[in-house]
Amino acid sequence: MPSSVLLQGAVGAVGVLIGILFLLVGIAMIVWTYSDAKTNSSHPAFLWALVVFFAPILGILLYVLLGRNAR
Repeated sequence: MPSSVLLQGAVGAVGVLIGILFLLVGIAMIVWTYSDAKTNSSHPAFLWALVVFFAPILGILLYVLLGRNAR
């Protein structure tokens, strides 16, 4: 039977991995928004990247609905 110390370490490691995954997804959303806004938006790309940085899910939705120029 595993000791509780090993289980706590495993849970902590999983928590750290999940945290790193969320961080990478957040960075990827910011980078994608910035690069897409440079080519598909009449608004400054840096401002859209800031919106996504401060409000990730809402920022992506706002950018897709309002920030991209109609093609």
